[in-house]
Amino acid sequence: MFDFLDAWLASPVVLVILLIVVFVALVKGADWLVDGASGLAKRWGVSDLVIGLTVVAFGTSMPEFVVNIISAFQGSSELAITNILGSNSINIFVILGLTALIWPVSSKPQSRKVDIPVAFIASVLVLFFACYTQPVHWDWHSFGHFHIAGPNDYISRLGGFALVVCFVIYMVYLFRHAKENTDENESFEPMKVWKALLFVLVGLCCLTIGGELIVKSATQMARNLGISDAIIGLTVVALGTSLPELATSCMAAAKKNSDLALGNCVGSCIFNVFFVLGITACVRPLAAYDGVVLDAFMAFLGPAFAFLFVVNDKHKRINRYEGAALLLIYFGYLGYRLYPLIG
Repeated sequence: MFDFLDAWLASPVVLVILLIVVFVALVKGADWLVDGASGLAKRWGVSDLVIGLTVVAFGTSMPEFVVNIISAFQGSSELAITNILGSNSINIFVILGLTALIWPVSSKPQSRKVDIPVAFIASVLVLFFACYTQPVHWDWHSFGHFHIAGPNDYISRLGGFALVVCFVIYMVYLFRHAKENTDENESFEPMKVWKALLFVLVGLCCLTIGGELIVKSATQMARNLGISDAIIGLTVVALGTSLPELATSCMAAAKKNSDLALGNCVGSCIFNVFFVLGITACVRPLAAYDGVVLDAFMAFLGPAFAFLFVVNDKHKRINRYEGAALLLIYFGYLGYRLYPLIG
């Protein structure tokens, strides 16, 4: 598909323009899909609770999900893994860091007691899988008769299934908790059926075509620059698929409603690991690459820092100094990852 683009993609200018256009289409496609699906669900009598916990929550992770599934089918494991690890690092270090600079990021008890700890557990699993693939003096790649990861795997199908099980458990908890706090549910206006169907169709088309073009463009960019897919995935693709969270969080901070930013970023990290990475590994086992431990360690540090900053602050928030620290840590890490290319 899109083989005619190969000659065009050889031009750096065309490549950059195409990536910008495709990222915008991907984000808008996710918005339209959410709007259309929400409208249909409302028409069919589905409650605001179910819509908020499924359609909207999944919608914010659709860019990462589509890019990962296409990457998995095309055998681009590095792009699939780094899209998630990079997105999660950007969610905490960059988005929360920028948000805190605009306005201190406050937290709700739900975030402190459940969401951030669950995001931390997800990051621990990500780091565990990364360390699990490294050479050791004994064989710990098997458990009984079940192989969790082969010597070249990052996450096998069994590992992906385990992540999906964690996701199901988390969703069950969210449903139960939301029923006890119905005043926090989102509210959606029903729309005409034809309009809702049109939104769903256009949204799916934008996501499918956009995801295909992003994978193809990112791979070509890596070839043009002579670097690995992992670097492109950590930077360009991860930032592009995190645009919905970036826009939402910065707007929330500008309106001094920054507690939404924390829930938005932490929730995205949970969905990315348990749902997106889990489903991707179920589709095709993901192979390890050079640098996976460092990238997974950064994804692990994000929720850890967020939790420490929140619980140690008397106002239970991330202040501007801590936001600046998050940004400095991320750019230090990014500089270290890119140094071999510019050094």
